[in-house]
Amino acid sequence: MDPNEGAARSPRPRNSAATKELLLTAAVAEFAEFGLAGARIDRIAERAGANKRLLYVYFGDKDQLFEAALHQQIGKLAQETPLVDGDLVAYAAARFDFMLAHPETARLAAWLRFERHGRSSQTEIDSYRAKVDTIAAAQREGRLDDGISAADLFAMVLRLTESWLDAPPALAAATGADPRAPHRLAEHRAALLEAVRRITAPGTAEQRHPTDT
Repeated sequence: MDPNEGAARSPRPRNSAATKELLLTAAVAEFAEFGLAGARIDRIAERAGANKRLLYVYFGDKDQLFEAALHQQIGKLAQETPLVDGDLVAYAAARFDFMLAHPETARLAAWLRFERHGRSSQTEIDSYRAKVDTIAAAQREGRLDDGISAADLFAMVLRLTESWLDAPPALAAATGADPRAPHRLAEHRAALLEAVRRITAPGTAEQRHPTDT
C-alpha cells in the first residue's frame, strides 16, 4: 500500500481558532436578532457552517456563548472608539461611526438590558469606569467643562451618539427624508459633534452660570 495514499485520506487538522471565530461571529448575529432566550444553537452552528458539538466544546453553553459574544463586541467597540485625553468630540465621532457600521452592537446591548435587567459584565463595568476616570482627569486639568459630573457628562455623550440611529421611526418620517440617506447621516453627524463640543468645552464660571446685571 502506498503510504502517501493513507496520508491523503487523513482529515486535515482543524483550525480551531478560525472555527471559534466563525461560531462567535454567527452567535453575535443570532443573539442580536433573537436575544438570549430566542437564539438557537442549531441556527448558530448553521450560520457558521460548523458542527454544533464544537460550540459546546469551545464555549460551554448558550449563556457562556452570549457572554463571549458580548465580550467580543465590547472589545471591538473599545478598540475602535478610544477616548484619548478626554477628547469627547473625537470619541463621539468614532462611536457614531462604529454604531452606524455595527448595529448588532446596539441590539445586543438592548437585549442585555431587557433580558438580564441591566446586569453588566465586569468587562463592561471596567471599560466605563476607565472612561469616566479619563473624563474626570480632563476636567481637573481644565480641558473639559467641570460643571457636570464626569459620569453624567459621559452618559449624555453616549446617548447623543445614538440619538438619530435610535430615534423613533415617526421622527425620521417627520423629516421627510430617508433617515439612512448619506446626506442625512452627514448632517446629523455634524450636528452631533457640535452639540458635544458645546456641552464639553471648558469655560469660565461666568460663562457657565451668567448672572443678572
